[in-house]
Amino acid sequence: MKRAKELVIISGKGGTGKTTLSGSLVRLLGKNEKVICDSDVDAADMFLLFEPETEREEDFRGKSIAVINYDKCVDCGICQKVCRFDAVALEDGKYQINPYSCDGCTYCMLACPAKAISMEQQVVGKWFISNTDSGSMVHARLKPGAENSGNLVTMVKHQSHLLAEENGISLILIDGPPGIGCPVTSAISGANLAVIVTEPTFSGIHDLERVLGVTGHFQVSSAIVINKYDMNEKNSRDIERFAKEKDIPLLGKIPLSTCVMDAITRNKTPVDSCPDIKSIMEDILGKIKKLMDIQ
Repeated sequence: MKRAKELVIISGKGGTGKTTLSGSLVRLLGKNEKVICDSDVDAADMFLLFEPETEREEDFRGKSIAVINYDKCVDCGICQKVCRFDAVALEDGKYQINPYSCDGCTYCMLACPAKAISMEQQVVGKWFISNTDSGSMVHARLKPGAENSGNLVTMVKHQSHLLAEENGISLILIDGPPGIGCPVTSAISGANLAVIVTEPTFSGIHDLERVLGVTGHFQVSSAIVINKYDMNEKNSRDIERFAKEKDIPLLGKIPLSTCVMDAITRNKTPVDSCPDIKSIMEDILGKIKKLMDIQ
């Protein structure tokens, strides 16, 4: 079987309606047409819309940090002296390592004369495979302040492909993280199409240009959806003009709608209760299928 195609939904910042679009497309696609992948591991929220029932749960391990064995520690303080990250402090008569400050450089371990320090890999999050009424879902949760979000995104995508291959599914629909950082580059890597959700604000246009710079750098085909387009129709026209000049497909324009907001507050997608929005989403999905050459 061929490798499943990847459709990733991204945005230049949070709050543009990225997950609203992703969730709507999930609803419109058949249960066995796609694997749902929530790769926004720092602020996962797809589970709010689809209430997944967990089938598999696994720890995700990140970097190694220094840990002191107090049976061997002689309280010499050398670890504190050599730490460049101020991760070692003397508290209650013992030298203690702050796991959030430790960079895992191993300097304290090498310098310790009593060999009392070791490096231990930390559990920084979890990833899950779950069932929903809209299909199988792979998602994850990173601990607050933890690093390695890009690696966790890669893990979530890898598990999505394994699940797709196992079940003969040819599409992975990825709700990506916002911005242009490491999690985003991991989410778009290998994608067949990145749909960028933007809004007609000054910052929205600026963020759109930045995200297109990233997708262009990684040679990922892109398309645009303008959310809340009627909030500022002049800026929407500017985005349309920009898309035309850059030869980037504009898939659709979604209006500002109280129905959408009401649906979201009830943990529903717009296609569940907003007929006008559903029609727009169906049109967007049809254009996506043409661009990706999928049935």
